[in-house]
Amino acid sequence: MRSRSSRQPPSVITARVMLASVFVVMGALRLLGAYQDVPTPGSTLVLSTLELLLGIVIAAGWKVRWTAFAAMLVVLADALLSHKFWSLTGGARYAQLLHVMKNISMAGGFLLLSLVSGHKPRY
Repeated sequence: MRSRSSRQPPSVITARVMLASVFVVMGALRLLGAYQDVPTPGSTLVLSTLELLLGIVIAAGWKVRWTAFAAMLVVLADALLSHKFWSLTGGARYAQLLHVMKNISMAGGFLLLSLVSGHKPRY
């Protein structure tokens, strides 16, 4: 029996891996930093581990509908908890707003991936 990802065109697989790459890279970098004695809060370690695992699972194409939905929730939570642009002024406000908007964009990508995964391919 072939896996769902093997029935998808290479372009769809590439897009899924590209979307998951932010979790794999950033999760791994923060965990590596903590391993190299960079002071890292426990909550960041938990979130980084979750991001790394979600990214690997999504990139691999396993249970994409549910893991992409979970990734969407993580990205939205990060936008609200880590980028409090509303409490800043000037350039700092716009820099954090940019991060929030990027997170919202990624959340949309993960939501779309969640919605189209698990259905019979139509291409």
